[in-house]
Amino acid sequence: MSKGKILVTGGAGYIGSHTVVELVEAGFEPIIIDNFSNSKESALEGIKAILHKSIICHTIDCTDAAALRKVFEQEQDIQGVIHFAAYKAVGESVEEPLKYYHNNVGSLVTLLQVMAEFKVFNLVFSSSCTVYGIPEKLPVTEQTPVQKANSPYGNTKKICEEILTDLASSGNSNIKSIALRYFNPIGAHPSAKIGELPLGVPNNLVPFITQTAAGIREQITVFGNDYDTPDGTCIRDYVHVVDLAKAHVVAVERLLQNKAESIEFYNVGTGTGNTVLEAIHAFEHATGQKLNYKIGPRRAGDVPKIYADVTKATEVLGFKTTSTLEEAMQSAWDWQLSLQDNTAKV
Repeated sequence: MSKGKILVTGGAGYIGSHTVVELVEAGFEPIIIDNFSNSKESALEGIKAILHKSIICHTIDCTDAAALRKVFEQEQDIQGVIHFAAYKAVGESVEEPLKYYHNNVGSLVTLLQVMAEFKVFNLVFSSSCTVYGIPEKLPVTEQTPVQKANSPYGNTKKICEEILTDLASSGNSNIKSIALRYFNPIGAHPSAKIGELPLGVPNNLVPFITQTAAGIREQITVFGNDYDTPDGTCIRDYVHVVDLAKAHVVAVERLLQNKAESIEFYNVGTGTGNTVLEAIHAFEHATGQKLNYKIGPRRAGDVPKIYADVTKATEVLGFKTTSTLEEAMQSAWDWQLSLQDNTAKV
């Protein structure tokens, strides 16, 4: 007996695909929406290989209200929505801000309108620790002031949170939202059937690490080693994507059990900060692969250090991460090797 249908926008993406798997394993029936602008249909095959069944996927754009309505009409009795669908490349957002505002903000507004129309009142929103900017104090709690964003991408997350807050305080909406502020998702499913699939040059550290170890990229550049950190490189809170996916399931259950306030915010991280060099060494230690890296100049827009205080997620959501940095790195490497195996077979 299914616990109910959960619509997952961007469900073929990196975090979305892992969440779909965890939803099924928790007894839910996920329905995917994805326009494949930043994901590949092969992710659906990976999900199918893990679950031994296909998941329904509607190939539409979330800014298209008519197409969205059709999905809600077809998929009767949707219990809640997890909204991942968004563009996420910081550099591109600086070059093409309107593209980011139209997609990231526009899709949330359209989704909320259609949800209200079909009386679907539970939303888990994919937010980001970028809303904290460069924090004055560490670790950051949910009470840490939200800062001016460093990029249009970061600003879209901030604006989306503001939209949800305004909706909650309007008194005119039954929609309840939980916004999960992710720290740095890394790793892949232990089956190595799904993982991070950057299109083109990766924007994130770990795909760069795995592609360098695999010989696809020549070298990793570490951007700056003169920050006020133990080894001079930036500090991040690296969270295993499977742990992150499980946080969404816990959030959905909280909403469906009617335990949530009209709007809630949670940090999803490990509570531990690691430097970029520590992440590189954790990969080397876990996999036995030596990495070719060099120190380069600082990169504009990088936050020197950020990591989460996870007390609220632990105490209120009852959620805690369980994977180590080395386990996450090993899973990312297994995923990279499986990608190469698949390429070799083609």
